[in-house]
Amino acid sequence: MKSLKILTLLLLILLVACTSDTFDREQLDLDLMNTINRESPTGDLSYFIMANSTDLANLPQDPKNPLTAEKVELGSFLFFETGMGIVPENETGMQSYSCGSCHVPEADFKPGRRQGIGEGGFGFGYKGESRVKHNAYEEVQMDVQGIRPLNVLNVAYSAENTLWNGSFGSVAANVEVSDIWGVIDPATELNHLGYHGLETQNIEGLRVHRLLMTRELAESLGYKDRFDAAFPDLPEDQRYSNLAVSLAISAYLRTITTTEAPFQKWLKGDMAAMSNEEKRGAMVFFNQGNCNACHTSPAFSAVKFFALGVNDLDDLVTFKEGPELAKKNLGRGGFTGRESDMFKFKVPTLYNLQGTPFYFHGSSKLSLDEVVEYFDRAVPENPDVPASQIASEFRPLGLTEQQKADLVAFLKYGLQDTGVVRYKPTALPSGNCFPNADPLSKREIGCE
Repeated sequence: MKSLKILTLLLLILLVACTSDTFDREQLDLDLMNTINRESPTGDLSYFIMANSTDLANLPQDPKNPLTAEKVELGSFLFFETGMGIVPENETGMQSYSCGSCHVPEADFKPGRRQGIGEGGFGFGYKGESRVKHNAYEEVQMDVQGIRPLNVLNVAYSAENTLWNGSFGSVAANVEVSDIWGVIDPATELNHLGYHGLETQNIEGLRVHRLLMTRELAESLGYKDRFDAAFPDLPEDQRYSNLAVSLAISAYLRTITTTEAPFQKWLKGDMAAMSNEEKRGAMVFFNQGNCNACHTSPAFSAVKFFALGVNDLDDLVTFKEGPELAKKNLGRGGFTGRESDMFKFKVPTLYNLQGTPFYFHGSSKLSLDEVVEYFDRAVPENPDVPASQIASEFRPLGLTEQQKADLVAFLKYGLQDTGVVRYKPTALPSGNCFPNADPLSKREIGCE
């Protein structure tokens, strides 16, 4: 009898606990819905739902480069095609690197190491973390990033102006500075072509990263028919060129969206997709954290520029010194030359922050806990950035330890699409090893 009473009591406690947990979860969902509806530019949480990769009609795109399935497929191959590396600084690097050398799917399409290495790199590891300088290269020959590359995931939602300084693209923030296109930075002369930032940047990027396409190469690598299908209206003297490659790669990049992240699933009605901790973190994101004041797009990115006073990448070997690197550290001011733009950098997407432990343009923070703590304290760390330039939005938040932990959980898990390797092709038409094809990478990737 005594055992029966104890069992009954335990069942009652369990029932009350489950009922309470269910109530708390449902109330949290309701509170979060109301909060997001209030903060949404459209007054509806559907604003934050991103289009699926196959929903070409609803993905943001450049009117001069409309999305087609043929273009996207071609771009998905060319992004990883090592066969285009035919103009290296050193013959050792011939056809050994690709765009994917620095935008590794396994690393959430970012470099797997603090500083990306294209040509001149050797090795790969699992997600690019083991890529090092090849001993056959002089430092001046290296294609190495002097700034942390922006994540290309969800780039469609902020593709009007690209790079940390927003220098590429003929629309949005660059319309008012059209008089300086090509003046301070000669590469921005390309803005006069009239494309959005992504398309423009990729034209220049192919040149900078020593990648080249020709008709002969398209034929030998098995791409000619694919170029013909993707660009039937382009004259033949342009159809197998870097212009067409740029348009195809840009089309592909616009389709790689993190639509399987728990928050995206929650927005679409799966209330169980996020934990209570992640939901509380989302509440902090939209309330006390005020994160959405800057991260305004459906991808939590924006074509906006702010100075946060974080450190640059100067403490690392960059292999490239001089004025160009210094301009990168000036952010948008390095492009426009305007004092008011100095040290201001573009707002990146907040999705898929787990793949690599490097944050901000200078990779100055090594964990999301450090990032949240930096925003909570709001004390600039870079002495080169004048206090007058620091964004007014960057001010102490006064978050509790619980709120910080919840916010980290939302950023770390709620916004993480763990399956972005689905955007990586299983093989290239050329049969080449990718994303790198140097001897060590081939062994490490397993494609010898």
